[in-house]
Amino acid sequence: MHGASVQPRRTAPRTPPAVPRVVRSEPDPASPTGAYLVMTARPGRPWHEVSGAASADDEPRLRAELGDAVGRLHSVTGPAGFGCPAEPFGPRAPTWRTAFTAMTEAVLADAETYRARLPYPVGHIRTALAGGARVLDDVTRPALVHFDLWPGNLLVTGDPGSRTIGGIIDGERMFWGDPVADFVSLALFGDIEEDRDFLDGYARSTGGAVEFTDALRARYALYRSYLYLIMLVETVPRAVGPEAAEETWELVAPHLVHALAAVRDGGG
Repeated sequence: MHGASVQPRRTAPRTPPAVPRVVRSEPDPASPTGAYLVMTARPGRPWHEVSGAASADDEPRLRAELGDAVGRLHSVTGPAGFGCPAEPFGPRAPTWRTAFTAMTEAVLADAETYRARLPYPVGHIRTALAGGARVLDDVTRPALVHFDLWPGNLLVTGDPGSRTIGGIIDGERMFWGDPVADFVSLALFGDIEEDRDFLDGYARSTGGAVEFTDALRARYALYRSYLYLIMLVETVPRAVGPEAAEETWELVAPHLVHALAAVRDGGG
């Protein structure tokens, strides 16, 4: 797989069977029924709730199965443009750089509004992200990106020794963009390059191994910065309390510093 774009070789997408299916919806709140959404249920419990009871061979097999499912998710191409599909976020952008810049600017604007605690001034972070944005022009296909694939949104079903992925849920952060962005939450404070089981499953699904070029790593650093910014800023409007906010700061702030340094260094 070409490292600059992580684009699958197939021509038709195969949506992961673990994703819930929309049965019926009504988006208009003024309709007689009001706005609603009915989806199919997916079996299983959040991954982190069952990991302690898993057998020794469950974890690598599940990571490979997850890689296959995420690869199929990324085979879905957006209808037009890049960015978030929800109307409140405005029209989609013609380029990924434009869309991602708008997404990060929204978070930085919230940081200013809520006076969020960040390791650097907002202006410094804005300049750092803009300085590394040129690599975003490598992305030309708006792939379906979940962007919140932490274990709580991954359902696991079955008995120890034969567990399987039951569902991928909670797509509220979803956008049309660079599939590399999903690697951040899949290895939140780690390095996805070390998750060989996931990457092997992903390669089988997409038709080729991910090549971690300098350009791909530079994009990865931008997406890590973006998610860590969200995690720090959202503690204010969510009113998590002083203790939780301090815990988040101690955990996330050093990773944001490291990610911004990687942006400056071109992904190195």
